[in-house]
Amino acid sequence: MPKTLTTLGAAALALTLALPLHAQDQAAEQTEALSADTVVATVNGTDITLGEMLVVRASLPEQYQQLGDDVLWDGILDQLVQQEVLAQDEKAVETKRVDLSLKTERRTLLAAETVSAVADAAVTDEALQAAYDAQFADADQGQEYNASHILVESEDEAKAIIEELNGGADFATVAKEKSTGPSGPNGGELGWFSKGMMVEPFETAVADMEPGAISEAPVQTQFGWHVIKLNETRAKEAPKLDEVRDQLAQQVQQEAVAAYMDDAEAGAEITRKSSGDIDPSILSNLQLLED
Repeated sequence: MPKTLTTLGAAALALTLALPLHAQDQAAEQTEALSADTVVATVNGTDITLGEMLVVRASLPEQYQQLGDDVLWDGILDQLVQQEVLAQDEKAVETKRVDLSLKTERRTLLAAETVSAVADAAVTDEALQAAYDAQFADADQGQEYNASHILVESEDEAKAIIEELNGGADFATVAKEKSTGPSGPNGGELGWFSKGMMVEPFETAVADMEPGAISEAPVQTQFGWHVIKLNETRAKEAPKLDEVRDQLAQQVQQEAVAAYMDDAEAGAEITRKSSGDIDPSILSNLQLLED
């Protein structure tokens, strides 16, 4: 164990033991007694609760989420107190804008609760295994390629190298001598790669080659002209379930929510007006909120 952590741990323990026993008990009881309904401030008889502070805490921008709770406490409570003072002011009129905003916010939050419940319930071991089998275990993962290349600046240089190789020259030796690419000193070896990892012209050329073959013609990419040798191929292995668990969970959740939404809409009695019924430009008329 690091010496620093040991020292800090011992200091914390000593501090705890130094507290009177009844003070420790009181602190524990206070923590256990707290709830979302715990009143943290009162403004003209109107309570502000710990739950309201928690809601504000959870909705803070990310840069503020990193701050410690001890730093945020006063700021959040000050904000809520000030808002309550202003909300009780005679100038605070519950306008149509306020009423509609509250309805919209309530609808949004309730919908989010439904989505969260459906998404959480969807992620089971059985669902993850089924998604894994469909996407990986029971599906062709394609090929992986092991290739080497020699990169030069002109097509003529590349053609001359192909002739040299066809004449019996060693590919790795020529790559070390003439390739301008970073793999040149390594004999042009690129290692294993699969579809999507190389630029398209290079990838297309490799896919059409046989293991051991050298490209019949130079392949041009934005990097220059390539002479390619395909060393070998193999079937791409599927990843382990644990390696893609988060990806599969997200997929399962998205599919479950989409299916639930489709069923919910299908079972609901819905009437709606289209843009043909109402001129869409009315959306720019915010004055309606003030009427």
